[in-house]
Amino acid sequence: MYKSGPSPGLAGVNNPQPFKWYFFLTLTGDGRSEADPCCVFFDSQDQLQKWIRGNVSACARSVFIFDEMDKLHPGLIDAIKPFLDYYEHIDGVSYRKAIFVFLSNAGGDLITRVALDFWKRGQDREEIRLKDLEPVLSVGVFNNKNSGLWHSSLIDRNLIDYFVPFLPLEYKHVKMCIRAEIRSRGERVDETVVQKVADEMTFFPKAERIYSDKGCKTVQAKLNFY
Repeated sequence: MYKSGPSPGLAGVNNPQPFKWYFFLTLTGDGRSEADPCCVFFDSQDQLQKWIRGNVSACARSVFIFDEMDKLHPGLIDAIKPFLDYYEHIDGVSYRKAIFVFLSNAGGDLITRVALDFWKRGQDREEIRLKDLEPVLSVGVFNNKNSGLWHSSLIDRNLIDYFVPFLPLEYKHVKMCIRAEIRSRGERVDETVVQKVADEMTFFPKAERIYSDKGCKTVQAKLNFY
């Protein structure tokens, strides 16, 4: 578990209580050490419920971030269903101010498919709306055995408020990443270098080279050669 503590930007006159943030991984054996200070590891629903209950009891405005949901043991996440359901209190504790965020690579292929369909129809990536993706993602992760939300009651009972997709990056976005990385190093942006690095990235479909298949993940390493 890593607690970043009170966030000054979230406290104010209309929000006198700051949030407390908790980052945790709920699966062991993924290559991270269980001694990792940024994570808390769980292997049972009861353990997860007790940990969340204890933290919300101490701070109602808690934010819980579940990383790598696609590596989660099936059914484990359903342990938090009572906390997201439509109850005012559970054993005297209210979870109405707590926020739960789930991060996952599941559904990436579905997002890509929708983005490509828009491109084939001559529509810009920026024209894609949440309503174009949310139903597809909801059904897709529900039926995906490797999503961490396979047949989850969180989806079945409509307890997830929003699905926030990360759209694939186009060539122009990759070039923006390269420029940002160069500036972060305190260097002057050389458009020749930007072009060369961008051309080394891999895109799909292969012939049209529309979307980056790795986002901007390899930009930093590639820039080291210039």
